Formats: sequence, structure tokens, C-alpha cells
Amino acid sequence: MKSQALFFLLILSCMHLSLAQGSYGNCCLGYLKRMTGNVKRNIESYRIQKTDGDCNISAVVFLVKKKPKHKKQWTRCTNPDDIWVQELMRSVDMRNQNLAT
Repeated sequence: MKSQALFFLLILSCMHLSLAQGSYGNCCLGYLKRMTGNVKRNIESYRIQKTDGDCNISAVVFLVKKKPKHKKQWTRCTNPDDIWVQELMRSVDMRNQNLAT
């Protein structure tokens, strides 16, 4: 009986740890200092990461076009306080606005 209870507790602990680790899957953990021109030209959009919830830092997450050999879209995490990041956000907004019209 005790071994069954211990086994059940062990299973619950493992499930809790795996769920807790999965919650950080979409969070930036650091910033890029700079970005090459080729990557900047291939940015499709961006999203703002806030420090609420599971993420520990605020960031601008740029989504880079998927290349044919890659299955997932690339993301690049940047510091929202950097001037070059703010300029790049404006550039992406203008580019996307021009594509929409």
C-alpha cells in the first residue's frame, strides 16, 4: 500500500515538473546585441513579450521568414529599449502596411 502511494506521488511530481518546464517554451531568455541586414530584410512580423505571466524579461520577438529547408519559423529576441530595435519595428510596420495596400 505504501509503495503504491509513493509511486503515485512520484508520477504526480514528474507531471508537475514537466508542465512547469513547458511554460517557458515561448519566452525569451536573453537579447541579441545586433542583427545582420539579411535577417532584417526577412522579418515578417514581431510580437511584444511582457514580464507578466511566465516570462521574466520584456522583449521584442521578431519572426523571420521560414526558409524552405527549415520547418519552423525563426524568432529573434531583442531589447525593446534599444534604438535599433525601435527603428526596426517601425520599418516592419511600414513594410507590412505597404503590402496590405
